[in-house]
Parts: sequence; structure tokens; C-alpha cells
Amino acid sequence: MAEIMGIVNVTADSFSDGGRFLDTDRAIAHGRMLRADGATILDIGGESTRPGAERVSPDVEAARVLPVVAGLVAEGAVVSIDTMNASTAVSAVAAGARIVNDVSGGRSDPDMLGAVAGTDAEIVLQHWRGHSADMYANATYDDVVAEVLGELAARVDAAVAAGIAVERIIVDPGIGFGKQGAQNWEVLRGLHRIVGAGHRVLVGTSRKRFFADVLGADADEARRDLATAVTSVLAAQAGAWGVRVHNVAATRDALAVQRAWEGKA
Repeated sequence: MAEIMGIVNVTADSFSDGGRFLDTDRAIAHGRMLRADGATILDIGGESTRPGAERVSPDVEAARVLPVVAGLVAEGAVVSIDTMNASTAVSAVAAGARIVNDVSGGRSDPDMLGAVAGTDAEIVLQHWRGHSADMYANATYDDVVAEVLGELAARVDAAVAAGIAVERIIVDPGIGFGKQGAQNWEVLRGLHRIVGAGHRVLVGTSRKRFFADVLGADADEARRDLATAVTSVLAAQAGAWGVRVHNVAATRDALAVQRAWEGKA
């Protein structure tokens, strides 16, 4: 079954749950709940990457996430640190994080790839074309799947050149990042091609605004969670290694149904 990466946003302004878990104890309790619901990895982030979000300093980010990382690692959780800052990544790995999830694919901080190379952590390299403040400025493609594939391959090459073994690399096509509406659906329909490149693939569709294409702009959280669970199953069927979600229980159940359907329960 695909890995389920549960989202712990230790932020004030994330698009779905900003401010809910900014307090360290509440964030740890939320991570604990996600593990109980079936998350195999907890992805902890201290900087919102929603469209239009402003950057926060690495010091603020680290102060938010490091106690949460340490607390959840102490409870036995497999932790991923969601950061674009090399300093936060290194500190989080020192605190026990095992994966660095960089939505910029190592492009935001030029020190990131070298910093991760100096650890034993795995790294998620996401397709990205710019920071949240203007992430749609470059959302122009002739063939979005081919271009995502090519740009991810370039990031993998950069990571390997920096000293990160290829088996430590996970790629993410970056649904919602530098892509609008139908472009996201095209990438999802082409997911088998991205998987076919040979790297583990992480897919994050959770509660994203492109669901408005089919659900309507007024779809509430529960409806978006259902849509997320459906896309998680479809991503797993296409060969994705993992899915990144807010509502772990819904996706856990959907994946369990998929396995039963396939005779793998």
C-alpha cells in the first residue's frame, strides 16, 4: 500500500488549517492523532506554501518546527521536514527527521542539496516554478507532463551531482504549484509516465483548489477530503510511492478498499 504522509502545519496561514496547530503541544497532539489514523510518515512544516503566502525567516520556521519534530520522533514517528531552507533541514534531521521535503526541489536555497548530501536523510524534490507570492506567473506549458518530467529530471541530476545517492531521492510532480486548473489534471493523467522514470513518486492533492473544477468553488472541507481520497487511490494505482494528505483516515480507508478490490487485503 502507498505510504500515507500526514500533514502537520505548524503555521499561521496555511490555506486549509493555518493557525490550528501553531502551538507546539497541539501540533504534537495532531501528529499523534494522524499516526493513530494510519499515517506512516508525518510531514511537519513551519512555512505556508499556499498561493500568495509570504515567506517567513528560517529562524521563525525552525522555532516552530524543531520542538514538534523532536516530540514526535521521541514517540517513534517517522518524520519528514517540509522546508525550503537548508539550515532548517539540517537542524530537523539532527532532531530525528528522516526525510527533507523541499517543495522547490532544491532551487530556493542553493545550499539545500549539499546540506542534505551531508546527512543520511532522503529528499523529496518537487516540481516548482516560483515562490507562492507569484507561483502562477510561469504556469505556461506546451506539454505539461513532458515539461514536468524534464524539470524533475534536472533536479534529480542536480541532487546526484551534489552527492545525494539516487536511491535517497523521491520526486513530486507538484500538483497546484505553478500549475492551474486543467494543467493539474493533465499531470495526474500522466502520472504513470512520471512513475515510469524510475523514482519513487509522492503525490499531494489534498484539499487543493483545482478540485473546484469538478466540485465547485464552494465545496467544503469534507467534500475536498473525499476527492483527495479518490485521487490518492488513483495515484496509488498509477504506481505512486506515497500520498500527502490532511485527512489520513479517509485516505487510509480508501486505500484499504482499493487493496481489497485488487485482492491484496
